[in-house]
Amino acid sequence: MNDIDETKAPLLEHLAELRGRLLRSLGLLVLLFFGCLYFAKAIFAFLVQPLLAAGQGTIIYTDIFEAFFVEVKVALFAALMIGFPFFSMQMWKFVAPGLYAREKKALLPFLLVTPFFFLGGAAFAYYVAMPWALHFLLSFQGDVGGVQQEALPGVGNYLSFCTRFLFGFGVAFLLPILLMLLERAGLVTREQLAGSRRYAIVAAAAVSAVLTPPDAVSMLMMMVPLYALYELAILAIRLTHWRRSRRDATAEAGASTADEGAETRVGPEAPPGGGRVGGSGPI
Repeated sequence: MNDIDETKAPLLEHLAELRGRLLRSLGLLVLLFFGCLYFAKAIFAFLVQPLLAAGQGTIIYTDIFEAFFVEVKVALFAALMIGFPFFSMQMWKFVAPGLYAREKKALLPFLLVTPFFFLGGAAFAYYVAMPWALHFLLSFQGDVGGVQQEALPGVGNYLSFCTRFLFGFGVAFLLPILLMLLERAGLVTREQLAGSRRYAIVAAAAVSAVLTPPDAVSMLMMMVPLYALYELAILAIRLTHWRRSRRDATAEAGASTADEGAETRVGPEAPPGGGRVGGSGPI
């Protein structure tokens, strides 16, 4: 019975710590949400710039509550994006005490670069993928059998388009980190990744079909960078192995040099009494 009680205490402590970190994350999310809600119009004005650059100067809403809820969604999305580094750090602080020192040393660099890769993917979506996709999708306007076809995107529809692009590309750009973690954990090898390129192309097409709007241009805009990131992960793993082998070779060379030096310093024993070797004593 004592063993059961002793095992309950650490579990309750972990649950209490998890609750505390979740509450801190939730508190920051609420603060960021209300701060972003104040600037929701300015944030949405930033998000509509690709649409404006594509030649579409009008955006509508047909539901009387739609514009309000769009601002709420914009504030929530911006709060999640801004608070992502803090949320990931809270998760790391909860998990880190249960890891060995070598595991912490291996995982911490990946955690630190994760926000930069995510923001890089979102920036690629905003500045490259979205303008090209919008130019293609808005090109269907014009005369169709004597009827004028005109695009009138709604605010809710356009926000959904933006968030899918930004979030989808942000997550897709984390692929190299995920593959390097799997390789570091021993779940996959570089040879397996290099031999699975055909399956990687199919997987990239499937992921692109899910995370982007249903058109060919959007799919290609994600599929091509996604497969390029797959190749980048293989190259990064190869470089990591090369650096590790060089470091091990240097360490072995240093150890062998130290052993040779120790053997060189070992000489014949001095004669007892400290006299000269081969000399004669006084007559």
